[in-house]
Amino acid sequence: MIARRRSYFLPLMAGLVALSWLTLAVWAASPFGRYLQHGGWTDSVFLEICRALPAGELVVPAILYVSGWLLMIAAMMLPTILPLLELFRRVAAGRADRGRLTALVIAGYLAAWTLFGLAAHVLDALVHAAAERSAWLTLNGWVLGVAVLAAAGIFQFTPLKYRCLDKCRTPMSFVIEHWRGRDERRNALLLGLHHGAFCVGCCWALMLLMFAVGTGSVGWMLALGAVMAIEKNARWGRHLSAPLGAGLLAAAAIVLAQNAGWLTA
Repeated sequence: MIARRRSYFLPLMAGLVALSWLTLAVWAASPFGRYLQHGGWTDSVFLEICRALPAGELVVPAILYVSGWLLMIAAMMLPTILPLLELFRRVAAGRADRGRLTALVIAGYLAAWTLFGLAAHVLDALVHAAAERSAWLTLNGWVLGVAVLAAAGIFQFTPLKYRCLDKCRTPMSFVIEHWRGRDERRNALLLGLHHGAFCVGCCWALMLLMFAVGTGSVGWMLALGAVMAIEKNARWGRHLSAPLGAGLLAAAAIVLAQNAGWLTA
């Protein structure tokens, strides 16, 4: 029976991730693809609907944003926590509520990324508001792209990056710390939340690249998701961080060099 449950688990997770990617691809290719982009919702007829609802201009965009962000996290980040989920599944294999507990681990993980997404969205909105008030920044928006690329590149070399990465690569430590046999639902949720917090600490700079290349770009999502999965799960993944950081810094330098003439314009 345990072997049968094991045979179902990975296909189920793979199906969930594949469904997330399919939904994102269909959404991005549809007329509603603008809702994956920050601020694009105001360009449609739904703006009038938002205005007609109580607090609609805040609530509706927030719901659309959170929905899109959760889909992105499910597609990009769930593959990176499969080792933790598989380990937890084994620990809880003898429990009748193992499915519910595993779902709580996933919910805690997604909650950590949702909090980061909301914070990033607020920061993105502030940057756009500043750009709208600055004629120079409006004409030189590439500066923001250079800043994001450079920040992501520099972070790849920091001790915090490697501390969080090493923590994420040892899922047993989360299970030992949070799974104590009492208040199981709370512990499962905290386990996922704690792991998600370290995952955010490890990958936040790379995720900020989505704000530079566009959150509706499924191709970039696939590329970044693959990189983060390799970093966290592959045996040699830790050695990818420095070359990736060098590549991001080189990309920032290229963009800067291509546009440097504008600085004196």
